[in-house]
Amino acid sequence: MKDKKLAVIFPGMGYHSDKPLLYFSKRLAREKGYEIVEVQYDFPYKAREIMNDKARMQEAFEIAASQIKEQLGNMDFASYGDVVFIGKSIGTALAAYYDRALQVHARHLVFTPVPQTFELLSEKAGLVFHGLSDPWCPSDIAKEQCNRLDLELYTVEGANHSLETDSATSNLANLAKIMEQVEQML
Repeated sequence: MKDKKLAVIFPGMGYHSDKPLLYFSKRLAREKGYEIVEVQYDFPYKAREIMNDKARMQEAFEIAASQIKEQLGNMDFASYGDVVFIGKSIGTALAAYYDRALQVHARHLVFTPVPQTFELLSEKAGLVFHGLSDPWCPSDIAKEQCNRLDLELYTVEGANHSLETDSATSNLANLAKIMEQVEQML
């Protein structure tokens, strides 16, 4: 029974599981034999409306956390031999929060974390992907916190909060490299 594997997808506010990072991570996890659970949440705001507003950001986090509790509260994580939480943006903070709250001890794929993610992630919890031009999380914070928590950090030069640049060709090449890292972790 402990040979079962579970991947839980925690999307961002505007970055759902049909977008490249989460879509291909989910596909790879499924190919590797993981059961897939996708949490869903609805926010009263758009991402751009909370970017520099800590009160609204906290409110959005609490709303999503409440909705996730209903979806994950009765899951028997102990029945799985391997649990991976795959998060994007605010989803990385929510994944870390639930890992701690439910004592799952999941491994984490952290796509473009927000600074609050690092307050919740455990040491050596997983792999962090960060765009060096991400306006949501300054690179010095990502680097410092990954060092502090002994997390592997994968950076993409010139990439924004979606790990994308101005070049579609570069984005495809970067996505392939990112998915190689994801596949190795899985």
